[in-house]
Amino acid sequence: MPGPLEGIRIVDLTQVQAGPSCTQLFAFLGADVIKIEEPGVGDRTRREMAIRDDVDSFYFIVFNANKRSVTLNLKTQRGRELLLKLVEQADIVVENYGPGQMDRFGLDFDVLKNANPRIVYCAIKGFGTYGPNAHVKSFEHIAQAMGGAMSAQGEPGRQPNFVGAGIGDSGTGLHAAIGMLAALRQRDATGQPQRIEVSMQDGVLNLMRARMIDTFNSGLPAERKGNAPWGGPPLIYPCKPGGTDDYIAIVLAGDSWDTILALADRADLIGDPRYATHEARAERPDEVAEIISAWTRTITKHEAMQILTELGIAAGAVQDSCEVLQDPHLKAREMVIDIKDPARGDYQVIGCPIKVDGNDVPVTPPPLLGEHSEEVLTTLLGMSSREVTKLREGGVV
Repeated sequence: MPGPLEGIRIVDLTQVQAGPSCTQLFAFLGADVIKIEEPGVGDRTRREMAIRDDVDSFYFIVFNANKRSVTLNLKTQRGRELLLKLVEQADIVVENYGPGQMDRFGLDFDVLKNANPRIVYCAIKGFGTYGPNAHVKSFEHIAQAMGGAMSAQGEPGRQPNFVGAGIGDSGTGLHAAIGMLAALRQRDATGQPQRIEVSMQDGVLNLMRARMIDTFNSGLPAERKGNAPWGGPPLIYPCKPGGTDDYIAIVLAGDSWDTILALADRADLIGDPRYATHEARAERPDEVAEIISAWTRTITKHEAMQILTELGIAAGAVQDSCEVLQDPHLKAREMVIDIKDPARGDYQVIGCPIKVDGNDVPVTPPPLLGEHSEEVLTTLLGMSSREVTKLREGGVV
């Protein structure tokens, strides 16, 4: 069956992570995503963190599967004309250029909707297009800093920490994807063009809502609490053999404390008022941590997870990135996929996290730079191969 977004065409003017993570979700669900790149240069992530000079980096690969690549020089009049011809046949234009770049290209929303009165235009910016900081550029760590995530991450009394997950970039991409779907529905209902924007700072703040509860309650900044973000004893405990990532995450809820006491051969503490409630355990976090750790250190993290989950206790092994790629559950859910890529060799990629019944769109290798230029220009714009060749010679394509 076709994907649920079959028939939706996106002109993708994004690069790096926030925009490409958004458009890749659409591609995974069947949309035709045409990635526009600068001739001879392309998305800068093709080269960033590359381990070989002749192969695109995994930084590019993990965000650009299932797309088509067309090279257009938008600094030329002819390049802009061709872009607008593609916009005429598109449903969405999405970009994450720096502040004001679309205006400098002469491709602002008024120009786009003049080319296509039903276009959905999505702008992904660090701080949006209005407000005192609209002119400020942003990257992942800036978004985390300004959105409050860094301040709440880390050990008590220590400096703020960077969050490993890409909540600034990929988190914003998710928000943008939701906005684009809503705008498509609005467009179809009204027949009018739609403009949406998503700010990276806004996206991080939205993901910080749960950690903001303490601030709403107290009027004070959320404290850095390390491995005990909600107060009380830590959530993570060491396991055998004691390596860097040999830990188990455990949620102490309901009667799980009594069960763990039995497992730890400390049934004598069941009902002890010093530990019987969450509030009591919160007053003795170090003692609780030692009681649990005395048991978890005797077994591996996966053994601990199996024992605890079979008893109905929420627990998860702390898996490093290599273990994640070998996780049989993730493989069964097609979240870790083996790709056969004739241009780059075989490798693993992350699959689509949104499972839609009937979506049988396979994950395909990301495009080489300009791989689909002739295909798109000839089939969508009716140009001849000779015309495309001339455009290449003129530096337009």
